[in-house]
Amino acid sequence: QVQLVESGGGLVQAGGSLRLSCAASGPTFSIETMGWFRQAPGKERDFVAAITWTGSNSYYVDSVKGRFTIDSAKNTVYLQMNSMKPEDTAIYYCAASIKYYVRISSYNGTADYDYWGQGTQVTVSS
Repeated sequence: QVQLVESGGGLVQAGGSLRLSCAASGPTFSIETMGWFRQAPGKERDFVAAITWTGSNSYYVDSVKGRFTIDSAKNTVYLQMNSMKPEDTAIYYCAASIKYYVRISSYNGTADYDYWGQGTQVTVSS
């Protein structure tokens, strides 16, 4: 099975930056797309961004466009978060999908992913 380990969470002031990492191991040849999700207390786990395993295509939820960047290198996926806001506070989860969809925008729900990391806490203070 694919294993995912996130790192890089922490506390940051509003307007600051954080970079999350997600290291994938195991049969990574089976991965089609990697994604980042986040879950605030009492809320559902929401899609943030996705990138094809080859790194050729990416997709973002509207609320993070222009602030967050997803990229990848050597079995690791990153989420660079800039101009952070208190509403970005959540547990951030990395996920891997072995499903194939024509459009990367289709990888926007928890059911579209097969493997999950343990999550990393991100807190943005005002």
